[in-house]
Amino acid sequence: MKAEAIRQPHPPLSACTSAILTDPQTCALFLDMDGTLLDLAPTPKSVRVPDGLIPLLQKLTLIFDGAIAIITGRMISEADQILAPLRLPASGVHGAELRKSPDGEIERVSAALPDDLVVSLRKLALQIPGVLVEPKGPGLAVHYRLAPHAEAEILASLDSFLDKHAGAFELMPGKRLFEIIPSGLSKGTALAALAALPKFRNRMPIMIGDDIGDEPAFAVAEGMHGFALRVAGEQYLDEVSDFAGPRSVVNWLDQLARRLGPPGNFRSHH
Repeated sequence: MKAEAIRQPHPPLSACTSAILTDPQTCALFLDMDGTLLDLAPTPKSVRVPDGLIPLLQKLTLIFDGAIAIITGRMISEADQILAPLRLPASGVHGAELRKSPDGEIERVSAALPDDLVVSLRKLALQIPGVLVEPKGPGLAVHYRLAPHAEAEILASLDSFLDKHAGAFELMPGKRLFEIIPSGLSKGTALAALAALPKFRNRMPIMIGDDIGDEPAFAVAEGMHGFALRVAGEQYLDEVSDFAGPRSVVNWLDQLARRLGPPGNFRSHH
C-alpha cells in the first residue's frame, strides 16, 4: 500500500479543518500558486490549471465572504491571466506588488529593478542554454530547471551583481530558481498588509505554500495565531508536510467547499 493511501492528517491540518468547518467567516485563506495550487512546470508559462480550480476558488470566495487572497512570487497581472476570469486580493513578486480588492489597482510597493541589472542577467541567460530570466518589475527570477548544472555559475554571477547594489536587494533561492527581490519585502510583509484589510481583519490567517519564499508568510500567520500549512515537493519532505502535493491541496479545498456549501448553510458567530 502506498504511503499516501495510509497518510494521516498532521495535527495542524486537522485543527485548521475543524476551525474552518466550525465557522469559515472567522478564517482567512492565503494561497501560494506554483507548487501549491499548480503543479510545477519546466517554465513559468507552461503551468496547467487543474480542471475545476477556478470555479472552486469562486465558491470559496463566497464561503469565506471575500477573505481569500493569492500570495505569489509571480506578478499579479500574470496570476490574473492564469486564474481568469477570477480576480482576488493579491500580493505579487514577494510583497513588491499589492492589490487590496479584486477590482482594485495593482500597487507597486517598490521601484523597478535597475536596467543595468536586468541587462546583465539577460546576457547571462544567453550564455547558458536553458536558463530563463523573468523580469517582474520590482523583482526578477532566474530559472535554471532546464539547466541544473549551471546553479553555481548563476549564483556567483548574481552575488557579484548584487554587490554593486549593496543592501537594496535580497537573493531568494527557490525550486530551481533564484529570485532578486527588494530588501525588506517578503510574502510575510504581504500577508501582514492583506490581513489588515477590512475583509481579512480579526480573522485567523491560514497560509498554504511549498517553498522557502513562503516561510516569512508562515511565520506571520502563526504569529497571528493562525496556521502555516506546507505542501510536499522539492523543498519540504512528505513527513513534515500537511499536503502531499498540489492535487492534495485542491482536493482539501474542494472537500471544504462541498461540506460548507453555499453561504447560509453555516451559521456565522459575528
